[in-house]
Amino acid sequence: MRNLPLLALVPLLLVSACGDGASSASAPAEPVGSDEIHQIQIEVGDLVFDARVAGPENGEPVLLLHGFPSTSWEWKDQLRALGLAGYRAVAPNQRGYSPGARPTAVADYEITNLIFDVLNIADALRWERFHLVGHDWGAGVAWGVGVVAPDRLLTLNPISIPHPDAFAAELADPTSCQYDASGYFDLFSQPGFENTFVANDSAFLRSVYDGVSSEDVNVHVAEIGNLDAMRAALNWYRANVSREGGLSPAAVGQIRVPTMFIWSDEDFAICREGAEATGDYVDARYRFEVIEGVSHWVPETAGAEVSALLLNHFQQ
Repeated sequence: MRNLPLLALVPLLLVSACGDGASSASAPAEPVGSDEIHQIQIEVGDLVFDARVAGPENGEPVLLLHGFPSTSWEWKDQLRALGLAGYRAVAPNQRGYSPGARPTAVADYEITNLIFDVLNIADALRWERFHLVGHDWGAGVAWGVGVVAPDRLLTLNPISIPHPDAFAAELADPTSCQYDASGYFDLFSQPGFENTFVANDSAFLRSVYDGVSSEDVNVHVAEIGNLDAMRAALNWYRANVSREGGLSPAAVGQIRVPTMFIWSDEDFAICREGAEATGDYVDARYRFEVIEGVSHWVPETAGAEVSALLLNHFQQ
């Protein structure tokens, strides 16, 4: 399925989009909120995803997708805020990050598989429709879900990563800011680069979390600071991107879901041009929110602001 345009997947998703008797995403009028985070496992065929959850089971559903090299713990602030507000918030450790959902082939990490994981997880939770939030690679997957299964989404909320078509246009220009900023793509795709990440008690891995608390870094490292997990995480790059080859698939298309895109102006990895162009690819209600003075790790270093923006967008 490599390089298959995302729009071509729509017929394949009819079964998932129709659901299998799943309950509606609407919640009772006054679900009882809770900010306590629990850990669960979600079975999807032969895969078992570890997840962190908060909020009442009858709350309006929210799925949160982490980025690289983070885990579901990056959403701790949002899980608590959403749960307290009465939403049912679920943040899975995605394919490769969960030990029970860690296939070995690079091709297993192509974007189509990652998109189907999201829809299958929603089905396993018996969610017909849900709010979708994603950061970094999680945002890239969320954009894909927004294209192929718009009827499953209440809102779409990508953080940091622009619409893939806007991002690809900048990446294709060797004179652009984004071309230089994405120079690490080829480095991360090198065979065996996971060894660099985990050597010396994951010193290199620890160094990338600019501004993230040491306590949060320790949680991430405990879960993915090993060769198997890092190899799988880097397979997301190996299967889907290179600075010279661009993104796979080559084109995504218009988003027709109410969308809020959050970008931070001190993000070392994502330049302004692609972020500002993202609105051209959304044919629905759209908000572009810029968080100033914040680096790439937006959910953790601007937790309260992100939570407030999400709650406001969900209620519009």
